[in-house]
Amino acid sequence: MARRPETPQRELLVLKLLPNLVSIMALCSGLTAIRYAIAGNFTLAVLLIGGAAALDGLDGRLARMLKSESAIGAELDSLCDFVNFGVTPALVLYLWGLRPETSLGWIAVLVYAVCCMLRLARFNVGSKTSLGEAAEKTSFIGVPSPAGALLVLSPLYLSNATNHVLHLPPVLVAAWMVAIGALMISRVRTPSLKRITIATDLVRYALVGAVVVVAALLTYPWTTLLILCLGYLTGVLWLALRSLRKPTAG
Repeated sequence: MARRPETPQRELLVLKLLPNLVSIMALCSGLTAIRYAIAGNFTLAVLLIGGAAALDGLDGRLARMLKSESAIGAELDSLCDFVNFGVTPALVLYLWGLRPETSLGWIAVLVYAVCCMLRLARFNVGSKTSLGEAAEKTSFIGVPSPAGALLVLSPLYLSNATNHVLHLPPVLVAAWMVAIGALMISRVRTPSLKRITIATDLVRYALVGAVVVVAALLTYPWTTLLILCLGYLTGVLWLALRSLRKPTAG
């Protein structure tokens, strides 16, 4: 009986697996944040969520640079985003300041996580159509999930920045979580840092400003994170007011 010729196996450069490896590292960072939150180390938990956000911004760029974009990579990135920016920050905030109001707090966790899931689903569908790409060319529609994770932890930043003098009650923390979830699924225009441009003459000042922000994060992390959240919300408000002032076609 004649043997079938063996089909040659496809080969893939190991380097092209790097974007997916970065996504997996981001997932591990987010899940580890939950572990430290359970242990009561909320500072490290927030740091790990920030690390997951940094890795999330890196994997897509690596995929484009290495020309290794794939359907499975896109799905992996979206699933990691849901865990890192939907599940993890909600659980961290619940363990930090919502357990006294167990039922209300858990409802807020569920609402936020579901809103994050819907935001990611809408983005994934929109990114596959030319209409979605045109709609989010200069700004996002709704708060993106990494920014939502940054914003939803604001009560924790506020408490630590004021040495626990200003500690929001659980009811307000739950309300804040639901409000950020609503912003994620809203049609409100939000800033897209990827689309911001500056004049070439101002590049040196922008670099110095970036150094100042990094130094402030290392020196006064809670206060700096709180200021960044306020600045982001100011940008959202500015875009909303600008859209209201646009003349409608008559």
